[in-house]
Amino acid sequence: MRKLNRTQSVIYLLGGLLMVVGAGCFTFLFHQPFMCWVYLLGALMFTIVQSMQLYEGKDITIRRLKHIQGLGNLCFVLAGLLMIDHVSHFLLPLFRNAEGTGLYNYQTYIVNKWVVLLLIGALLQMYTMHRLDYELRKGTDKSKNT
Repeated sequence: MRKLNRTQSVIYLLGGLLMVVGAGCFTFLFHQPFMCWVYLLGALMFTIVQSMQLYEGKDITIRRLKHIQGLGNLCFVLAGLLMIDHVSHFLLPLFRNAEGTGLYNYQTYIVNKWVVLLLIGALLQMYTMHRLDYELRKGTDKSKNT
């Protein structure tokens, strides 16, 4: 897998830090209208740099893990968008209907679901990070033996 250069590594770490700060402050109700954007900026930085780290090999396991990692990144970005919706309610008009059940459906399907997406994304990232490290180390051990 291609290594990140110094600038990419700084952006990657800064994105992760912004995600943690944004999610933590948003959770504890500290400047939510600002912190949701901080989280989304961090998620985009993290996601973009991680997707730039390509795998050029043929190992199907590592390719599968990179695809799972991409799904985790998508969960992070969607969590950021739902955080912004939590503050601005920009998805609420999509749930308006003549029967008056739109607000109930909006609260059922959208409100605070960012937590679920953030948890799923974090679990997928942790799983793929450990498995990728193991698979890449296993691959270098095979090449040393031959």
